[in-house]
Amino acid sequence: MKSIKFFAVVLVFAAVPVFGQSAVAPLDVTANVVANCTITTLPVDFGDYDPLAAGNDDDGVGTITIRCTRGAGVSIDLDLGLNAVGGLRHMTDGTDNLNYELYTDAPGGTVWNSLAIAASASFAARDFSVFGRIPAGQDVGVGVYNDTVQATINY
Repeated sequence: MKSIKFFAVVLVFAAVPVFGQSAVAPLDVTANVVANCTITTLPVDFGDYDPLAAGNDDDGVGTITIRCTRGAGVSIDLDLGLNAVGGLRHMTDGTDNLNYELYTDAPGGTVWNSLAIAASASFAARDFSVFGRIPAGQDVGVGVYNDTVQATINY
């Protein structure tokens, strides 16, 4: 019985190869980091609009949140919406149109069409306020008015 155990141990050690030479070669490891961005929005909610409140524009604020690969320069574009007439933004209740505008800096400031954004220093989310204004004194009927504006991030 002891001779069989000794024979098995000898076979295990005999199967281990013995190396006398070696060679070295570099193994390159690469990756290509691509520019990528995500975009989400929170609506511009004007609340209640009173056409009889002469001289009182109705302002609202929404948010665009972007998250991009570090170093990706971007622009955020807003189209004119689904109900634009003659290059002007409008909300509609299906019958009447309610004029409004969207701005990059403050209500009544710079109209938001395309906003160039500096490259990000990290991939952390960044928020951008969308300022809106409905001009006072528009002769529109009672109803719920809305529009959909497409926010597009280019990178």
